[in-house]
Amino acid sequence: MRVVIVTESFPPDVNGVAHCALQTARHLVDRGHVPLVVAPATAAGSGPDATAPCPVVRVPSLPLPGYPQVRVALPSRRVAAAITAHRADIVHLASPFILGVRGMAAAARLGIPAVAVYQTDLAGYARTYVGAGEATAWRRIRSVHAAADRTLAPSSVALHDLEAHGVPRVRLWARGVDTERFRPDRRDEAMRRELAPNGELIVGYVGRLAPEKQVELLAGVCGLDGVRLVIVGDGPSQVSLTEQLPGAVFLGRRTGDELARIFASLDVFAHTGPFETFCQTVQEAMASGVPVVAPAAGGPLDLVAHGRTGLLVPPRDADAVRDAVSALAVDPGLRAAYGAAARDMVEGRTWAAVGDQLIGHYGEVLAARTVMAA
Repeated sequence: MRVVIVTESFPPDVNGVAHCALQTARHLVDRGHVPLVVAPATAAGSGPDATAPCPVVRVPSLPLPGYPQVRVALPSRRVAAAITAHRADIVHLASPFILGVRGMAAAARLGIPAVAVYQTDLAGYARTYVGAGEATAWRRIRSVHAAADRTLAPSSVALHDLEAHGVPRVRLWARGVDTERFRPDRRDEAMRRELAPNGELIVGYVGRLAPEKQVELLAGVCGLDGVRLVIVGDGPSQVSLTEQLPGAVFLGRRTGDELARIFASLDVFAHTGPFETFCQTVQEAMASGVPVVAPAAGGPLDLVAHGRTGLLVPPRDADAVRDAVSALAVDPGLRAAYGAAARDMVEGRTWAAVGDQLIGHYGEVLAARTVMAA
């Protein structure tokens, strides 16, 4: 198949949309398919993407006001031109919002089927950043995804939300995890001594530092005796969080094998964001053999088996987060049992496995189009 992946974000961006688009392109190449990526230009310009597994067409973009790490694509004819030139059999729309809408429109004009991958809780973002506009966000989501031949939801909660708001033709497609990179034997005792020189229990958060992640809910963890909080990531909330999380170690953005060593060197992984449609960092922590504390909302409900691989807590409840971390901090046997069960749970969730499921979705959409045309 010849596939055009139109994505709102792509490496060197570090986020779930970019990572999933990259893994999808890699898997398509590995299976003998021919992908092309269309993505916003980076802040450094639209030079060659040397590490990409396939050609990348960059569309002019501007930084999102107040959040310069996020780039927003500008109107451009490059999207339709790229789809046409690639002779696409199918168009894959990764978290379509702006660039993806143009990709959807181009696919419709050209009579090419489109699969839309839902990844971003725009309604939740509207509540966080605007304090209103949730209904408007859902109208936007519904209008975009209704035009697709199939929408793929990353979790059962996301699937239910989409169907409840009138999005048709929704199927479940979870995300994979690199179980070779993220694994327990990456634990680094030298790194642990550097992060916690007094032998403290290390609790980590990995992700964007932005209002919707509600990382400030970890403030109570900072007050626990014998606990060191480690924060990995960057974003617009970084400055305020350094004040709200006294004593925490901020490592900034980390990637690759270094990130894998950090994950495996944690004693507990804590996530606080209530708007996660999947939550890839929870899955990476589990692959690293680390017990998880996460809100009982969105994607973590599918990922964390409460009382077996970690603890789910009420969303936006700082006391509950602190108490869950405290319960794990005082019981090394429980941490070990949860961590081992977490690793076992994700063993089969490789990107190869979920990539083959995605190709299956492509095949079903193409077959349905063929029947309609007959």
